Amino acid sequence: MTNTIQDAMAAHGLAPHKHLDIQPNGKIQRYRAIGDKSGARNGWVVLHDGPQPFGAFGSWKTGESHTWRAEFTKPPTAAERAEIQKRTAAMRQAHAVERSIVQAEARAKAQRLWSRAKPATNSHPYLERKRINAYGLRQLRDMLLVPARDLDGTLQTLQFISADGTKRFLTGGRIAGCYFAIGRPENSLLVAEGMATASTLYQATGRAVAACFSCGNMEAVARALRSKFPKMKLILCADDDFLTPGNPGLTKARAAARAVSGFLAVPKFKRREVAA
Repeated sequence: MTNTIQDAMAAHGLAPHKHLDIQPNGKIQRYRAIGDKSGARNGWVVLHDGPQPFGAFGSWKTGESHTWRAEFTKPPTAAERAEIQKRTAAMRQAHAVERSIVQAEARAKAQRLWSRAKPATNSHPYLERKRINAYGLRQLRDMLLVPARDLDGTLQTLQFISADGTKRFLTGGRIAGCYFAIGRPENSLLVAEGMATASTLYQATGRAVAACFSCGNMEAVARALRSKFPKMKLILCADDDFLTPGNPGLTKARAAARAVSGFLAVPKFKRREVAA
């Protein structure tokens, strides 16, 4: 087991940019992690003292979180176990509150940027390269802005796509269960991973599409859409990542289809030619 919480943070690539005095007071501390830009405070850490010091840390930028516990020098008593459980519950509650604050900040920033941006045109280099149209997108300088909205239509965060295709999200914004919608659903609704795939599907089929940004978010989006459209035919359109171990695109899409009693659509490739 890692000796200190600082060691654990470093092991997960979340070490502070400079020395951080981590206080064992049960309060969340935000900090600039190594690799973050100047002024950013994407890292967070909370530490509890006691017979078995424990804590958690993570990044609002990546959404990851990790827990840490010191080793017991002797087995804990019943009272010590009860105290640990109490503090763990308090830590989780504090983390949930902090997460809601960070997400609220991201929502406000996303709305400001979205309001400043102008409707994108099909001449953006990324759209031209992908041969897709600027359905509902906006552009700020050379960046495409893709809105991620929740089931109620609230803008939660933004995805930024540069001319060369580099993608990133607004730090701290909520992604789980959020999607980018193209078209109005009638008898069926397609669910895809990225914006480019969703746009291509819409152009090819004329059917409404929800882009969920990643395969890991596909089931959450599918469940949300099923709650909104209980009788709608949902078609989960998989990215066939056959060159990636475990084929996450197909695996996640299949699981999402099963979760909502939907249909699964898989692209057909001449795999030998693609692999070559």
